[in-house]
Amino acid sequence: MMRLAIAGCAGRMGQALINGALATPGVELVAGSVRAGNKWIGKEVGMLVQAPTPGVYLSAEAEELFIKADAVIDFTTPEHSQVLAALADKHGRILVCGTTGLKETGLAMFRTHARKARIVCSPNMSIGVNLLLGLVEKVAAILPPEECDIEIDEMHHRFKVDAPSGTALALGAAAARGRSAQLADIRCDYQQATLGARKQGAIGFSVRRGGDVVGDHTVTFACAGERIELTHKSSSRDIYAKGAIRAALWAQDKPAGFYTMKDVLGI
Repeated sequence: MMRLAIAGCAGRMGQALINGALATPGVELVAGSVRAGNKWIGKEVGMLVQAPTPGVYLSAEAEELFIKADAVIDFTTPEHSQVLAALADKHGRILVCGTTGLKETGLAMFRTHARKARIVCSPNMSIGVNLLLGLVEKVAAILPPEECDIEIDEMHHRFKVDAPSGTALALGAAAARGRSAQLADIRCDYQQATLGARKQGAIGFSVRRGGDVVGDHTVTFACAGERIELTHKSSSRDIYAKGAIRAALWAQDKPAGFYTMKDVLGI
């Protein structure tokens, strides 16, 4: 039985994770956190999803999660995720981080905290999205930049603050790897671009926000005379919760280190 704690329980993903943990055999939900000053502090974790969790209460103390649990799942903010990574290393625990908006410097910091901790970090915990990442890299490696343009379109709910999404950037990085390039060198955001012909080899990003869209991503390979479109659409946050819990269970018998969902899925 793996003892699991969830950071950021009051959010939409936090509640999906609570439901996922309660429904997963071999997992015992033992702790949960919310922000300081939140009205749910001291209440049972399960009250957020109308489920009984006797003896399991919400706290604003991040370290309490690692004292009580074998693994902590985190979908909070880049700043708080760094705090949790340091605590995971201090206590030698598992941290599964699906926080979006992490920069390369943040990921580098995560690796420094993986001395005693097992840290699994991915911009998207969906199994389907991670399969898509692998496909995008392979297709990009086959279609040369002088013959095929790459465009990444993403749409999310109106409350999402980072753009392009972490998943869109990960798809762009996968396409760039397929072309033996760095995304930073060939990235094109149309909000910043001037009018004119598209630069050969550039990877473009289109961003849309509205309604309650959980997450839609399409990678278009636009060639002369034909297009290839690879699409993933999320209709429920449950897929991210399932992937994160699967990652936590996978990490139980792994040595300390930094991992991604590609390691979890063996792709």
